[in-house]
Amino acid sequence: MVDLSRDQANYLFNVMRLGPGADVALFNGRDGEWRALVDQAGKRGGRLVCEAQTASLVLPPDLWLLFAPIKKARTDFIVEKAVELGAARIVPVQTDYTNAERIRQDRLQAHAIEAAEQCGGTHVPEVTDLHRLDRLLADWPEGRGLIFADEGRAGLSAVLPDLVEGDAARQGQGAGWAILIGPEGGFSEGERARLHALPFVTAISLGPRILRADTAAVAALTLFQAHLGDWR
Repeated sequence: MVDLSRDQANYLFNVMRLGPGADVALFNGRDGEWRALVDQAGKRGGRLVCEAQTASLVLPPDLWLLFAPIKKARTDFIVEKAVELGAARIVPVQTDYTNAERIRQDRLQAHAIEAAEQCGGTHVPEVTDLHRLDRLLADWPEGRGLIFADEGRAGLSAVLPDLVEGDAARQGQGAGWAILIGPEGGFSEGERARLHALPFVTAISLGPRILRADTAAVAALTLFQAHLGDWR
């Protein structure tokens, strides 16, 4: 039995107009997807009965997306596309030129859940609270590589294909990756200098043109999945 929250009941029974006996696909990010039947339907709650598992849990690659929050709608877009493209963790970061000083983590997590529902995923990535980039880099987990989309390298060739061979050994040790996307104003010179000096950072170009932050996130995730992720 699965009890429904008030919001879930409102969506299923008032918006979708489902009633007792209707089929619903369920997932919780841990146990795959299940077919369930509506057992009780009410205005403020309800209950479903799980019948059978319809899909196993499929985890994305161990990939984090670090991005500087931008305007509300475009931040929502980044979170949505990160879920669709298979990020395992989404980390908003405060950089020198980040416009937003705070985020609604609960709202962004809700967007991640909605995106997983829309794309048929069985895993929901965690969306963390806002972290300062300098502190995040100071406490960076050992063995995790960081791919830095550097606008200063616009026009140069991407280097992701060159990482493929080394990635086999890294994955054998359980190491993961992260992608870092900057704010609308780009990274400061101090941030770029520090990133280039760190041994776990690889700077890449995203093509001949400087991309908007939301476009850059999609482009970098696509490159990773094609060369190092689960699109291979």
